[in-house]
Amino acid sequence: MNNTIALAQVDPIVGNIEYNFSKAHEYIEKANKLNVDAVIFPELFLIGNPYCDLPDKFPSIVEKNIEYLNKLAKITGKTKVIIGFLEIKDNKHYDSIAVLQNGKIEKVVRKNGCNFKERFVQIRDKKAFILIGDEDLEIKNKDFDFIINPASYISRKGSEQKLNSRILSINKKFKTPIVFVNQTGAVDNFVFAGTSRCYDKTGKIVARAKAYKEDFFLINLSDNSKNKVYDLPRGMEKGEEKTFSLEYKNDLERTYLAIITSIKGYFNKNGLKRAVLGVSGGLDSTICAVLLADALGSENVCAVSMPSKITSKESKNDAEKLCENLGINYFEAPIKDMVETSSITFNKVFDRVEEKWKDRYKKSFTMDNIQARSRATILFGITNEFPQAITIATSDKSESYMGYATINGDMSGGFAPIADVTKTKLFALAKWLNKNRPQKNVIPKSIIEKRPGAELAINPKTGKPLLAEEALMPYEFLDEVIFRIENYHQTKDFMMKEKFLYEKTNKITKKQKQEWLDKFFNRMQTASFKWILMPPAPIIDSHSINKAEYNQPVTSKVNF
Repeated sequence: MNNTIALAQVDPIVGNIEYNFSKAHEYIEKANKLNVDAVIFPELFLIGNPYCDLPDKFPSIVEKNIEYLNKLAKITGKTKVIIGFLEIKDNKHYDSIAVLQNGKIEKVVRKNGCNFKERFVQIRDKKAFILIGDEDLEIKNKDFDFIINPASYISRKGSEQKLNSRILSINKKFKTPIVFVNQTGAVDNFVFAGTSRCYDKTGKIVARAKAYKEDFFLINLSDNSKNKVYDLPRGMEKGEEKTFSLEYKNDLERTYLAIITSIKGYFNKNGLKRAVLGVSGGLDSTICAVLLADALGSENVCAVSMPSKITSKESKNDAEKLCENLGINYFEAPIKDMVETSSITFNKVFDRVEEKWKDRYKKSFTMDNIQARSRATILFGITNEFPQAITIATSDKSESYMGYATINGDMSGGFAPIADVTKTKLFALAKWLNKNRPQKNVIPKSIIEKRPGAELAINPKTGKPLLAEEALMPYEFLDEVIFRIENYHQTKDFMMKEKFLYEKTNKITKKQKQEWLDKFFNRMQTASFKWILMPPAPIIDSHSINKAEYNQPVTSKVNF
């Protein structure tokens, strides 16, 4: 198969050198049998990426990935192997690419660490130039036929457009084909889309592998008609919006696939199988239940309804109907007795503390939190009793910003699928799921139409359970504040001068707007310690407060 190369779009396990070696071995054997000219792996494949602090804590892991690189070299034949690993040289770690063939290591290319001439590799009658990851090199001449770009490029909103723009800028400069090889799968907070591809010398994509799937993908460098171009998820090529909008349709399929990939990766790589979550009949737990059922299989999801004396009959019915539609395991465990017993015990303690500290709150959130933490106790109890199970944290991004989630309550768990998805986007995702899953309309219409509320307290003005928007502000307004912070880095003073989408259809006074903005920024500042406690969660948006990439001191006071 002359002028054919294989792209090994694979999903490594960080630190599991033996597994990554066996996966590489499998793909090299495939390439040898097909007699392709070369097989190309993503950057850092043998150690897995992102490896974080592993090499500093356990330096032997670097030696091990080099040891297994040498083992791989010995099994190579005529097919050239281009594979990423972590190298140590002069007490420095390098993101490096090894070129293997005929039982030996032909050369090593170091990211930002080797000269121009060392980057050339001969593949049959063609000369390739190796560019690693997001390197930005000054390429001195065009004495090569195409560029090979092994990478581990993180998927998030707008990432496809940024990737495409970066590669096209290189393509435009040298008017040469570019082969981009990406990893897929997920590692904790990071998701990788795959979509490895080949651009021709005009910048046209002439081959593209599947999205969010492992793929042994063949590219014919001489005849583009033999190449396959798989479709991207709908709207994935779109860039970031310049203005806030409730039209999320261009990002819903990608969001769904990214979260599903993240759940599968987290569970499979950590030896987990079962998910346990509370279902309230509200939007957040509903979306989580659907995503978990799709990722793990309905038989591996345990959904528990835990009503209190405040919980409405409608909410209980909605939760049960959802679980019935999904075919997931459903149980009811009322928390009324648990809450009352806890309340009696706590109040005895509080009374004694009050004898020493005289300034007890006249009104507190203690009872709200007792309910949330009672529910978490039941969920964690289940995961303690049954193997390969973890509890799921169901809070969303809008709640995280406002601190509207309970530590050791609905924030608790081993994984948080929707922590980087805002509430308004979740409403859009719920409608998308009902239309685009093989089983249509699993989410009851009443859940989608219901105004969100935790049903933890009664609103004294209405005599009904307090709604989230009554405690906070309209989600349409709240989510635009998040959008403006993350995309424009605006302060509240600047936002006061801007016209929000919500204001186009709702009349609000300047005083009301100021009150909402003051509330948002005050709560955001006091909620920052909760972001650190959030369990691993896939990064979905173009910007995030995920602790894997955002770091603000808890002990800080910024005048926004």
